[in-house]
Amino acid sequence: MSTSLQPIDVLISEVGPRDGLQSVKAIMPTADKLRWIDALVAAGLREIEVCSFVPAKHLPQMADAADVVRHALTHPGLTVMALVPNARGAEAALKAGVHKLTLPVSASEAHSLANVHMTRMAMIEAVRAIVRMRDELSPGVKIEAGISTAFGCTIQGEVKEDDVVWLASQCVEAGADEAGLSDSTGMANPAQVKRLFTRVRSEIGNKTGAAHMHNTRGLGLANCLAAYDVGVRTFDASLGGLGGCPYAPGATGNVVTEDLVFMFEAMGLRTGVDPAKLIAARLPLMAGIPGEPLYGMTPLAGLPKGWVQAN
Repeated sequence: MSTSLQPIDVLISEVGPRDGLQSVKAIMPTADKLRWIDALVAAGLREIEVCSFVPAKHLPQMADAADVVRHALTHPGLTVMALVPNARGAEAALKAGVHKLTLPVSASEAHSLANVHMTRMAMIEAVRAIVRMRDELSPGVKIEAGISTAFGCTIQGEVKEDDVVWLASQCVEAGADEAGLSDSTGMANPAQVKRLFTRVRSEIGNKTGAAHMHNTRGLGLANCLAAYDVGVRTFDASLGGLGGCPYAPGATGNVVTEDLVFMFEAMGLRTGVDPAKLIAARLPLMAGIPGEPLYGMTPLAGLPKGWVQAN
């Protein structure tokens, strides 16, 4: 991958092509997916979760995963990421040539059983097995454990912070390069985000990964800012706020990439992303899944008069 990119202060990791598309009933044609990814790259995004490797019978939206990865790899400097729930998916993703794997590891035992049909201990063993496979097949690939339901679960309710810290530590001990925290069900608040990321960082240090926040109750941006305040520098987001968790009824989806980029850039923090081109990237998205509701305040209001990008 290219190393000539300009320095940035925060990394925005776009998850729409995976988290967003697998959460809607419509199936975006492959050609439209590729045009959308091209538009996201043109806007300056440097890391994109382009797909998940799961059986097509379970998620037909991801049946073209290998083709999507193949196309995304043609963009120099782009970190191509895929979600894999198990060793079979990891093997397919590694063979496809991805740069980074994300593994969903639920802090809630009930969510883990519902989402990946494994206990938390079984998922830790899966992380260990996938790390061994990575070391054999593609040693340069990064592995992130995304600790889902870290801030609460719609099935079991409260998720103890001690469980989250323990699980992040176990995943890193099993060989994951990073462990990030996901507000899968949109229950987090800023004070909780600061407290939990601080505790996780004290346990695993610089292996603390991304903040993956949802906007279910309107606190997505506030929670991202809270995470930034305690040292987080990578943030997942989805164009148009597309996506969400199937186990969070009424969820409006992920943090809106356009709004997150605007917030950081308005604060003088460099994201490397052009907000105007990012808003333009909604066009291929809407063409690929017409009629799907999209969210975001910045695209509606537009950029302020005299807007100057952080540099």
